[in-house]
Amino acid sequence: MVDGTLVYHDKASLPDGGMVEMKIWRLPAATAERPHGLKYSLYYGRDGERIVGYDNERGKGDHRHVRAIEEAYQFVGVDQLIADFLSDVAKERKHD
Repeated sequence: MVDGTLVYHDKASLPDGGMVEMKIWRLPAATAERPHGLKYSLYYGRDGERIVGYDNERGKGDHRHVRAIEEAYQFVGVDQLIADFLSDVAKERKHD
């Protein structure tokens, strides 16, 4: 459960059976771990497997997953977050 207000939610089923879901919450206050004051979870997957994910769960900070690779992500703003995520989704869909 997220202690915040959901400010963005979009979910789409893709023709190939994939799913994209993006959720962003505004937190009551910024923290050292989330200085932008947002919690987010962006997911692209198929058949129960995450292929691309961006999130900032507690203890990990801003990061992204592309298949088996997890790496830090430099958050600069919501528009860039969504653009980067959708760019990674498009790249991975070309490989399938």
